[in-house]
Amino acid sequence: MQKPIALPLEHPELTVELSGGLIRRTVHPSGLRVLTEHMPGARSASIGFWVGVGSRDEQAERGDAPASLGSTHFLEHLLFKGTPSFDAYGIATAFDKMGAEHNAMTAKEYTCYHAKVRDANVAEATRMLADMVTNSLIEEGEFETERGVILEELAMASDDLADVAGERFFEVVMGDHPLGRPIGGNPETIKAARRDDVMAHYLEAYRAGTLVVTAAGAVDHDEFVELVARSLEAASDARWHTRESGAPAPRRSRERRAGGAGQGLNAAEARETFVTEKPGEQVHLMIGGPGFQAGAPERFAYGIMNSVLGGGMSSRLFQEIREKRGLAYTAYAFGASYSDAGLFGMYAACAPENAAQVVQVAHEELERVAAEGVTEEEFERTLGQLAGSSALALEDSDTRMGRLAKAELGTGELWDLDTSLEHFAAVTHDEVKRVAAQLAAQSRFTVAVGETSRTTL
Repeated sequence: MQKPIALPLEHPELTVELSGGLIRRTVHPSGLRVLTEHMPGARSASIGFWVGVGSRDEQAERGDAPASLGSTHFLEHLLFKGTPSFDAYGIATAFDKMGAEHNAMTAKEYTCYHAKVRDANVAEATRMLADMVTNSLIEEGEFETERGVILEELAMASDDLADVAGERFFEVVMGDHPLGRPIGGNPETIKAARRDDVMAHYLEAYRAGTLVVTAAGAVDHDEFVELVARSLEAASDARWHTRESGAPAPRRSRERRAGGAGQGLNAAEARETFVTEKPGEQVHLMIGGPGFQAGAPERFAYGIMNSVLGGGMSSRLFQEIREKRGLAYTAYAFGASYSDAGLFGMYAACAPENAAQVVQVAHEELERVAAEGVTEEEFERTLGQLAGSSALALEDSDTRMGRLAKAELGTGELWDLDTSLEHFAAVTHDEVKRVAAQLAAQSRFTVAVGETSRTTL
């Protein structure tokens, strides 16, 4: 069976053909890592500046060390607000003039600043992203302006009951694990954040050794590496200079870390329900518990099990909850995997009076897979679904650009489509059943957000 491409931190160069593209990787002596994928025929490229620091890396105040809670999301906003070369309007105007799609995203284990541009603008967009990441001023006035913007963003999310349910579900399942905290912070941490503390977080966490730059599409690797290096050399702070020797930041520990108050209890003992009363026409439900960490040996069997249970319109949850009973418009299963922890869940939104029945059906469908496994028809259908959705995703340069970065920052393994599908096809029915049984036998929680007083949960 084929193996994924290994990405050792100590290997300076790698070239490989994968999924129809030419992938090259350079680990610079400064610790900077640059990965590209040339896509034949492309007239555009997706570029990402990835920093291997996310919301889980923030710290509460301890001794003389300042608090950094909320800093990761704050920086995502502030790096668009100005450098010595461009103010906020200048940055926005430059990207708009290129016709670029540009944005940033904060995640639990990384932060990314990205743009998608036509081939003629790759150099300009790369220099602009590099300037933002390395030379941000983080001025006090802009800091206070963005505090208000972020509070409005959080208020908007608070009005989205599905978002509220998702944040609460992570909090319940992960317990005191840092992954249980909301990515964007909360109103309390954002109001308490201080400009000097966010700047300290920026100076400590953002440097050449934590930076991974990826590009996919119409890009030449050697030219791109030289472009990135020159752009970092233009930074005013020497921590970015590629002429300085350094090493890539180590990847995160893979040692499994427990999370969630119900760890160690069996499912019958830990069927606890957490309700958040909010006005709305529906109650948003998430049912589940701890899942599998990134790179877990069970991940392929879990992928098949998850798809059969709730991965599409033919899935068991969709058929039982929507098609046969008409209890909800949407029902699906999902998972999230991180370096040392993961979670598994089932989601549906329904009228309050139907909530208890939806929760019961979700439990029953998971337990049915655990007890009976999946049919051969379901197995073959899922393999086709995984093959099709993966192939379609790889038509997009954004997907390929992100694949490079997540492999580099995450497991250190780069998977192509054929290798992944070969591993999925090698999964046995017993392995799928065993994964479902493992999930069914552990802590399971229900989070309900909406007019829960009208339910019998």
